[in-house]
Amino acid sequence: MADHKTTAAGVLAGVGGEENIQSLVHCATRLRFVLRDESKADAAAIRATPGVITTAQAGGQYQVVVGNDVPEVFAIIRSQTGLGATNDEVESGPKGNLFNRFITMISAIFTPILWALAGTGLLKAFLAAAVTFGWIDSSTTTYTILNALSDALINFLPLALAITAARYFKASEFTSFAIAGALVYPSIVALNGVADITFFGIPVTMVSYVSSVIPIIVIVWLQSHAERFLYAVLPGAVRRFITPMIVVLIAVPLVFLVVGPISSFVGGLLASAIGWVFATVPWLGGAILGGLWQVFVIFGLHWGLVPLFQLEYQNTGMILLLGPVFAGVLSQAGAVAGVLVRTRNKNLRSLAAPATLSGFLAGITEPAIYGINLPLKRPFAFGIVGGVVGGAIIATGGVFSRAFVVPSGLALPALFGNGDMVMLIVGLAAAIVIPFLLVVLVGFKDPVEAAPATTGIAQANDTVVLSPVDGIVVPLSEMSDGAFADGSLGQGVAIRPSAGAVYAPFDALVVAAFPTGHAIGLRNPDGAEVLIHVGVDTVRLGGEHFTLKVTSGQEVKAGELLLEFDRAAIEAAGYDLTTPVIVTNRDLYPGVAHAASGPLSHGEQLFIAESVDSLATTAR
Repeated sequence: MADHKTTAAGVLAGVGGEENIQSLVHCATRLRFVLRDESKADAAAIRATPGVITTAQAGGQYQVVVGNDVPEVFAIIRSQTGLGATNDEVESGPKGNLFNRFITMISAIFTPILWALAGTGLLKAFLAAAVTFGWIDSSTTTYTILNALSDALINFLPLALAITAARYFKASEFTSFAIAGALVYPSIVALNGVADITFFGIPVTMVSYVSSVIPIIVIVWLQSHAERFLYAVLPGAVRRFITPMIVVLIAVPLVFLVVGPISSFVGGLLASAIGWVFATVPWLGGAILGGLWQVFVIFGLHWGLVPLFQLEYQNTGMILLLGPVFAGVLSQAGAVAGVLVRTRNKNLRSLAAPATLSGFLAGITEPAIYGINLPLKRPFAFGIVGGVVGGAIIATGGVFSRAFVVPSGLALPALFGNGDMVMLIVGLAAAIVIPFLLVVLVGFKDPVEAAPATTGIAQANDTVVLSPVDGIVVPLSEMSDGAFADGSLGQGVAIRPSAGAVYAPFDALVVAAFPTGHAIGLRNPDGAEVLIHVGVDTVRLGGEHFTLKVTSGQEVKAGELLLEFDRAAIEAAGYDLTTPVIVTNRDLYPGVAHAASGPLSHGEQLFIAESVDSLATTAR
């Protein structure tokens, strides 16, 4: 693989230097120069530059075809020149409001560990049931071992999130792991609640980071920026080991000195405010706790409320604040149960089933929230509604617990006989039934199931690529754009669209959703990268007639709508809408087999991307 700096330097020199460049933008695969004097450009020298595929001249632009690495090369040229950030095509990360961007980020970071969370959460539920019904004695070593199996992942969640967050933010995975390890290190955990903790004389407010989410994500994001800075300024001989040393040395104390005190302060304010509300307007306090408890958990603010629970118990022997929390937990379980009933997506249903059981029985809602309710948005909101109503009813009934327990279905006996039991039953029923019915009746955007392959047999590690558009399939060689036609950018086929919509050809991560809407880059879990480029030279439309439905960094399911375009308007403007669908990482997927031809609908098999492993196996 060519070094991006070498490629950038060669291209810049080949086009006649910065002084010969009037403007520079880039699209999905190529740098697009407007040169002051095209005769000064040396096409042969540019094509000989490592990392350059070919050159082309069209529409008043001098185009240098780079392929997947075009954003990196563009960024280097821009940083080394005075051209400025003039490109309308620069991928600038997820778009949309902050809430949607937050959901996209959380979903991407949690997706790799969802099945493990669901499985261990279900094991935790079964173990709790076994203890409740007297099948296993919690004082035995058998229980200790089983509890460790079921509780380890959620207990050390920051360690797992360190890896997935590092991948999302493009940071060093094991440096992130080292940071997370310090947060849950046994001797550090033992300091939680200890007074007079200092770090070089600076007071430290220690809070628990066990099972926490937001602190590690925030610090890994900061780590990614720090690493890029340090790699740029440190000498090559030492930066590989000096960078992680500096990052860990700064990041961990930063969490203890800044993140901890902030979370403790904010949580303390919440605790005081909720405590005051419970004392004066119980139903409102119950509504707040029941509705927002899971939101507090997401941001790690619930730890500020736990001391209030303990303080209430120490002073009164009962915990009034805990009752509405049951409603908040079980309402999200009710919402995911609604998803289980409503969805037609087999993958979503298979995840929703154990998430529902672990949520109801053990109160382990992470698989439900991060894997289903929050990414689907509506179920999470409906869960909040159920928590508000149920929490208000339970608090009005004066229901309390005589022990600090983890809210769950199996822990309900802690509330029995304490307060108005009718109000407890009504409140719990409302918390579960309201979100369940809202999800079932109102619904949500159900991910579309991938259509089964219709032709050809995919070998191990091969990727079945479904047609992303309706239209007529033609060979790439029939395209008017030479870089696509000769396969320089990747193998695949082209489609002449008969409708103005593009759908995901497989379950994937959106790695490039260009603001102009004309191109989408996708990567599936096995690493196959596919580019869908709607039309030839349509980047010049500047986004007109295109409507993006997804953002970079978003997880999509096969058949999910990616973008829409106005066929008639684009063709009336004189553009060729022939759409190449190509596999761009030829180092891993060098071949394409069983390519379709003729009329095809989206969701039908388009071709099979053959992996290096399967081709090697076939050759043997």
